[in-house]
Amino acid sequence: MSTPLRFVFYVAVRPEKLWEGLVSPESNRIIFMGADFEADLRPGGSMKWIGPGPDGKPATLVKGEILRSEPPKFLQYTFQLGQSPLRSRVTAELVPETEATKLTITHDQWDEADPGYAFCSDGWPRILSRLKTLLETGKTFKPH
Repeated sequence: MSTPLRFVFYVAVRPEKLWEGLVSPESNRIIFMGADFEADLRPGGSMKWIGPGPDGKPATLVKGEILRSEPPKFLQYTFQLGQSPLRSRVTAELVPETEATKLTITHDQWDEADPGYAFCSDGWPRILSRLKTLLETGKTFKPH
């Protein structure tokens, strides 16, 4: 197994607003470059991000299954990149601070052969930075 990826961000919003930013189709469309986000946030529910595939037609970019959901403080789900059969796990923990919410993302249970590890080690900081900027300012920056 690969080393877990762990990211900590402090976002100057209440946990409820950060939770909404993590799970709403609107914010996901903005931070994931137009991808449609569909989720049933109950344990056993599915989630997926759908966007243009290599051929330009709609494709599932990421899919997963909800393992645990406790709004607005805890979300855990499986993670499969594209058509890969390999799964990993994402855990999001939201803890209120005085004027911000501490968001900890832990992405673990990686298969050594999963090419998504390198993609996610670079992608998570970009996505979380875009989310933080969006929630704090109402706009965000374009990806590289």
